Amino acid sequence: MQKILSYGMCSLYLLFCTCFWLYWLIQIFSAASHSTTGLGNTIEGVVLINGTTCMARIDDDFVCATLDWWPPEKCDYGTCSWGRTSLLNLDLNNVILMNAIRAFSPLKIRLGGTLQDKVIYDTEGNPPQCSSFVKNNSELLGFSQGCLPMSRWDELNIFFKKAGAVVVFGLNELSGKTVDSQGSAIGAWNSSDAESLIRYTVNKGYTIHGWELGVDDHLIDRILDPSNLDSVSQTFSSLRSILKSSGTRAVAWVGEAGGAYNSGHHLVTDAFVFSFWYLDQLGMASSFDTKTYCRQSLVGGNYGLLDASTLVPNPDYYSALLWHRLMGRNVLSTNFSGTNKIRAYAHCSKKKQGITLLLINLDGNATVQVHVSTENATSLSTSTSQENQTPRTRFATMSRGSKISNITREEYHLTAKDGDLHSQTMLLNGKILAINSLGDIPFLEPITVNQSDPITVAPFSIVFAQIPYIIFSVCN
Repeated sequence: MQKILSYGMCSLYLLFCTCFWLYWLIQIFSAASHSTTGLGNTIEGVVLINGTTCMARIDDDFVCATLDWWPPEKCDYGTCSWGRTSLLNLDLNNVILMNAIRAFSPLKIRLGGTLQDKVIYDTEGNPPQCSSFVKNNSELLGFSQGCLPMSRWDELNIFFKKAGAVVVFGLNELSGKTVDSQGSAIGAWNSSDAESLIRYTVNKGYTIHGWELGVDDHLIDRILDPSNLDSVSQTFSSLRSILKSSGTRAVAWVGEAGGAYNSGHHLVTDAFVFSFWYLDQLGMASSFDTKTYCRQSLVGGNYGLLDASTLVPNPDYYSALLWHRLMGRNVLSTNFSGTNKIRAYAHCSKKKQGITLLLINLDGNATVQVHVSTENATSLSTSTSQENQTPRTRFATMSRGSKISNITREEYHLTAKDGDLHSQTMLLNGKILAINSLGDIPFLEPITVNQSDPITVAPFSIVFAQIPYIIFSVCN
């Protein structure tokens, strides 16, 4: 079994992936309501990418999402946002769901969440009755104990195999323990129920990538403030130092990160604005050698990659899919100068020559013209100097069968519909991203831009730039 270590402030568990909740208090600044359609100011900036060494390395299936146990009765502040998205009642025959997972080829999925510590497994002889969760405010977490029938476990495994998912399962860590009045778990863990489930799974020939034992932690921050985004880096840095100094073979995961407590906030954690936080987290986590980042959730609550009612992709789904397809395993040292409102991350490209640069503009008023500078590039087709260029980006889409010469790059510009950061509709290069009548995920089509042009990052926008003419030896 792969050794996995996730972020958790309380304790570190080897052999099992622990949970890490990034709880965010979302405050929408006045800037968030501004339109991004105005021209505003133009700022020049330089991103320096150093290809001397690979600063970190992530899993090929770095992007991960969770499926939870919460029943429809789970409500927060009068809003019941989970619907039928539980592992026990999610419609596994839904075509959109199947296509959304298949598009990643593969998507790593973590099964678990807060209620996993109240789940028992209907393996042979245990329990006498397999009952669903029942809302009970006198119980820990507000619900009774729930049960996973093996018939449902069979259905889930068949579905995941068909969808090509990589599965990590969160076990009940409170089995055999009691919880005191202070909320602390007392006693030894009773592993018999977990052992029974694992034995059943192995005997059925199901493939589980990892088994996880949970812990969680709370962090409160804001989205559009660069200093707050930077502050989270200390958590990643600290764990990286622990792993290096301990000599362990364990690796770091973020096991469950939703960005907001109590199921998220509608039109924030399920809207375009949240891609600023989400993609910045992916970039930051990867730069500190985190191997996998699991988003809470794939579907469920107000922070799902898919809408809890319709399963239609929310903006962060497309952000995750672009990251998965473009950002390779090797992480490059990246620094941006010109404004602190630009977040910049670079990786060797995935399955292509060159590098992929991610640029996030947290400024609602300024367009940023980004010039790329490199250190230790082994081959450049021509000089990358961008002096005295007229700021522009050519939005002339390429045909699918055309060849990209080494003097152009591919760019993916993500913006909110009508410039509204609360919109649940994302535009890619000015075109709405939406599934078709058959439930197919749309083709993510880039634009081609001449090498001599700077990368134009509009106000409140996100850009992935795949640059084939910048070549580093660490990317070979």
